[in-house]
Amino acid sequence: MYLSAIVAAIPLAVLFVLLGVLRLRAHWSAIAALLSAMVLAFVVWGMPAKPTLGATTFGLAFGLWPISWIVLNAIFLHNITIEAGAFDTFRHSLAGLTEDRRVQALIVAFAFGALIEGIAGFGAPVAITAAMMASLGFDPLYAAVLALLANTAPVAYGSIGIPITTLGNLIAPIIGPGWNKSGVILGLSQMVGRQLPVFSILIPAYLVSVMAGFRSMWKILPAVATCGISFAVVQFAVSNVVGPELTDVLAALVSLLCLFALLRFWKPAEIWRFPNERAGAPAAAAAPGRRGPGAMARARMGVARAWSPYLILVVVILVAKLDTVVFGLTKHHLGGFNPTFFLTGLDTSGTVTKPYAFWPMTGLNLRFTFPTWGIKWPGLHNVMLRQPPIVPKAAPYPAIFTWDFLAAAGSVVLIAAIIAALVLGVGPTRMVAVYGRTLRQMAFPFVTIACILGIANVMNYSGMTSTLALLFAKTGYFFPFFSAFVGWLGVFLSGSDTASNTLFGPMQTITAQQLHLQPVLMAATNSSGGVMGKMISPQNLSVGAAAIDRVGEEGNILRRTLGHSLILAAAVGIVAMLEAYVFTGLVPLPFKL
Repeated sequence: MYLSAIVAAIPLAVLFVLLGVLRLRAHWSAIAALLSAMVLAFVVWGMPAKPTLGATTFGLAFGLWPISWIVLNAIFLHNITIEAGAFDTFRHSLAGLTEDRRVQALIVAFAFGALIEGIAGFGAPVAITAAMMASLGFDPLYAAVLALLANTAPVAYGSIGIPITTLGNLIAPIIGPGWNKSGVILGLSQMVGRQLPVFSILIPAYLVSVMAGFRSMWKILPAVATCGISFAVVQFAVSNVVGPELTDVLAALVSLLCLFALLRFWKPAEIWRFPNERAGAPAAAAAPGRRGPGAMARARMGVARAWSPYLILVVVILVAKLDTVVFGLTKHHLGGFNPTFFLTGLDTSGTVTKPYAFWPMTGLNLRFTFPTWGIKWPGLHNVMLRQPPIVPKAAPYPAIFTWDFLAAAGSVVLIAAIIAALVLGVGPTRMVAVYGRTLRQMAFPFVTIACILGIANVMNYSGMTSTLALLFAKTGYFFPFFSAFVGWLGVFLSGSDTASNTLFGPMQTITAQQLHLQPVLMAATNSSGGVMGKMISPQNLSVGAAAIDRVGEEGNILRRTLGHSLILAAAVGIVAMLEAYVFTGLVPLPFKL
């Protein structure tokens, strides 16, 4: 077992060494690690050539769609604001609230980033907030690091609660026959909501301490406490009463409003800026893409218009997921009604619904769905067999690629970007030019993202990932602690808490049953621990570097985030140990509705 786990970790070691030690560019590091994973899968794990290639191409395709598609259009939206000059007004509006970089980081990286995470998820919050802070004058590398550090506590409830919804649907059949999926999902939401609020309070203080030092953080304690406590209280309440769908959105909005209200009567005693700013050399407003004509001079537009691209983004995505948002408040009281995506026509189990869904509040068939195609991946779908204890009994491993061009989150972001461009006065010709520049800017990050997902799929379908996870299960009494690192590993590999829950959620549940631990606790810890791995995932490092126009600096960003990632993952593990053996009353039992 131990030798197998060491061999299974070779692709991860290759990636870490090339990226973090030898400082090779991220795309070359990812390509080398992918090749090593393919060789190990074929030679050591005995995976036939055809499914090995199938797993590789399946991962590459998933990396490009939907993940890269989301990031591309998020960066395009931001580049539109640069082209129109909206950021000049945006910077002045934020400076009107405060010129203090510490408070700006709380507003942009934590609160606004959580809002984008709750709506769009994947790499969009890091891409948008890193670029925003760099454009405000933050040191670009600090902007990327802060965006990655802040993108932790909200992640488990990202994309309207998809990580937890996905996990609940996967583990409900494993927990036992007859368990209602909605009950398990709510139980998971409650459990994560009894872990992450602790970190929601701590992360703002941690963020400012990393940026400016502990003493400097203490000087703006009112802002830090307002930001973290308001977010944590709403996160706990919504996750425990309503469910996962609206947790991030409502918590982020309340946190932003509380910060804005505080700044009306409180200001930092001393304005903190970066050392080079104090020395009289202000940081350049770095941002992806070339500055457009409107950005060459101060944009003479109103504050509302300057903020409009992000307000448009929020509104468009909420409209796109309208029934999920509406029924997130009511689904547990509608006889088990399960909200479905407004555009995709998928319910939370991933099955295609009717073209029109009944709207019980009005009695009308109001919902239109765009087509979604499920492609059974050639050479891979149901070819490999998953064995216990990863699954309760041997079963074929499916590989279905979902193509939903009109309904994909990235397409919705693109629609928001086009609307924002028109509002900001960017015509079709300039719009196309900006999109072309964005494509060129993202070329190498796309390679990195695709290869990372290729690695994750090869390791997953070959059994390498399961081998690593089973090693953690050998820890027995200390499994709750190491459970957090299983989720951490999954997010490191894939860059997605949803993907990590998909990879390891069933294994965590089965292992918990074998060790006589509460399955909902271990499954939730997979998600909570996983969010701390997002800041070191090569996929997200690539997104952060691209957002600040520093492609090739992923290794520098990794060295600044790795220690924090390990510390925070260990903290989640400690919380899980306490909940497993000391504060056992905090663990909710999955229940039938």
